[in-house]
Amino acid sequence: QINLPVIRQYVDYLVNEQNVKNVFVNGTTGEGLSLSIQERKQLAEEWMWQGKDKLDHVIIHVGALSLPESQELARHAAAIGAAGIAVIAPFFFKPTNKDELVSLLQKVASEAPDVPFYYYHIPPLTGVKICVEELLEGIKEQIPTFQGVKYSDTDLLDLAQCIHKNEAQQLEFLYGVDEQLLGALAVGANGAVGSTYNYLGRQTNLMLEAFAKPDLALAQKYQFLTGEFLSFVIKLGFGVAQTKAVMTFVSGIPMGPPRLPLHGASEEFIAKAKAKLDSIVWPGGD
Repeated sequence: QINLPVIRQYVDYLVNEQNVKNVFVNGTTGEGLSLSIQERKQLAEEWMWQGKDKLDHVIIHVGALSLPESQELARHAAAIGAAGIAVIAPFFFKPTNKDELVSLLQKVASEAPDVPFYYYHIPPLTGVKICVEELLEGIKEQIPTFQGVKYSDTDLLDLAQCIHKNEAQQLEFLYGVDEQLLGALAVGANGAVGSTYNYLGRQTNLMLEAFAKPDLALAQKYQFLTGEFLSFVIKLGFGVAQTKAVMTFVSGIPMGPPRLPLHGASEEFIAKAKAKLDSIVWPGGD
């Protein structure tokens, strides 16, 4: 079941301990697609309420397999004052080409005509591999609120072409593969949305600062160490359930178990992951 009372503590932890002031609600890590429409609305409302005057931006994922449900969630997000909405491609009956996908995105975006709109590109989970570079051609004419892409794929060539061809439009490209963020920054990504920023947000912000200076050697150190941890836990079996477990032992906030069909992380995983994370010495001795 969703645990609304913990969100106030969660917001304070992100802001005060991780220097994270923007959140993406009901996405992959939040198991948005495993929740009912009512649960998704409740979570969105609680994040907006608890984040008031503390968070800078709350983007709410409103994608669903059902177009009417997605439209309903978009209207709700607009009504509660979300800073943006995002939509994944449906993944049972899939769009097979750009026109089909844009048509669906437009029908959702039009229900929240004053809210910035993001396409959430995550082909490893949706199986929809429509090239984003192609998708973006002329999309502003059909979706005036189109603001950018949450890009959760490893194809840095496609990402680079998206950024290169759309410089004039000032779109936002928020990268979603945490272990490759530095590579994405190098080709022009201007933000990131990822699960590790729940518990490695402070270190990632320091990497962003180092990259901006630029101090590439320092930025590389942060990226290499994040990659060292992720490489270790991926070999153990790392997904949403394990992310919840890591966040629980790092923050002390009970993130709870995942919803079926996912199963909770094993005690063995938790012990090994904690030992590995504790062994990492970050630049500056953290």
